[in-house]
Amino acid sequence: MTSHQVLIALGSNHRQSVFIQWASQRMSILLDNPRFSDTMWTKDINGRGYMYMNRLVVGTTLLSVNEIEQKLKCMEVEAHRTSDLVTIDLDLMQYDSKRYHLCDWPRPYITNLLVKLPV
Repeated sequence: MTSHQVLIALGSNHRQSVFIQWASQRMSILLDNPRFSDTMWTKDINGRGYMYMNRLVVGTTLLSVNEIEQKLKCMEVEAHRTSDLVTIDLDLMQYDSKRYHLCDWPRPYITNLLVKLPV
């Protein structure tokens, strides 16, 4: 089986430290050799007044794109995420060389945290 490198963005606007830690623990189980960025606070891009805590993780997996996206969505459901109460948002940003969520790549929480990921 082939191992694939993935980049996943974590974000939370409710009990942020708790849910970022919760998701980080799940990423440590889901991915091989996970490496985490620091966290970064950002304002809600929709102007609703929420503050988000963001983090990136890079690691490897034997899972397909569909399998990993399904697992991420299951984690969001497990955390009782809603459209306003974002307990955790888990986005697959990159799978090998293919990028996803292209409109998010220029955002500060991606550009600033990406350069701070441990090698």
